[in-house]
Amino acid sequence: MRCGQPDRCRDCGNWIEWYHRGNERPVRLHPRELPAATVPESCRWHVSSGVAYPADDGSAWCRLPHAVVCPARDVDSATVSRLAALRRSLAVNMRRLVDNGVFEPVAAPIGRTAPLTVCRPARPIVQLLCVRYLAARPIDEIQCVAQTRRRHRCTRTVADSHGPAGQWNLVPATAERGQLALINEVMAIYDLMALPYQEQLRWRTQRCTQHAASPTAADIAVTEWEAFDPFLHHEHIRARLPIRKRGGVSAGNASTPTKP
Repeated sequence: MRCGQPDRCRDCGNWIEWYHRGNERPVRLHPRELPAATVPESCRWHVSSGVAYPADDGSAWCRLPHAVVCPARDVDSATVSRLAALRRSLAVNMRRLVDNGVFEPVAAPIGRTAPLTVCRPARPIVQLLCVRYLAARPIDEIQCVAQTRRRHRCTRTVADSHGPAGQWNLVPATAERGQLALINEVMAIYDLMALPYQEQLRWRTQRCTQHAASPTAADIAVTEWEAFDPFLHHEHIRARLPIRKRGGVSAGNASTPTKP
């Protein structure tokens, strides 16, 4: 049986639990059960044998997706009116974490535009081991999932500045080779296929170089890769290569490898 992997929301800093859904895609749930009567029916989840399902199991208690009450997100007030008190308490805790220097939001606040000097996908598409994945965060922020000796999550990133890097390419917007592409659509992907097999496997298991060499170290979080689907994830398709600065030198092209 699998259990939820604790983590902090990268948007608000509050505790969450990662679970796999029936289709193996990860979902972030609020870490505590709530009375089902206080949760809108469309927001009720339950966990069975370590797998999360978006449905009401008929019990008096249920689980809730963290995104519904995340104070860093804009939500439908009519849907979560019964959860307003919980959302306020999470907002107060987020402010406390920020004021104490414990947490610093990595994403741009909702409703504001990102700085014009930076151009990089927030959720890039990565190709490795002949499969395309949608990453949960920018390439240089993908965090190792291994557990340290102090039972904390490793703070290192998967990208190694001293190791081989992938390269940004423009390719047809498909999920896999041989699949029909979207009409007149191209997309930027971070291609790791030129790297050795063990290096691609390290990226897939989401481990830093140090913990990749220590197979006995347990995972404290689930990997955040999501199988890429051009129709489900169309909003994350970028039709140009990322650049470090607008009007500056390109961070990658179809022929020159680049570090993230």
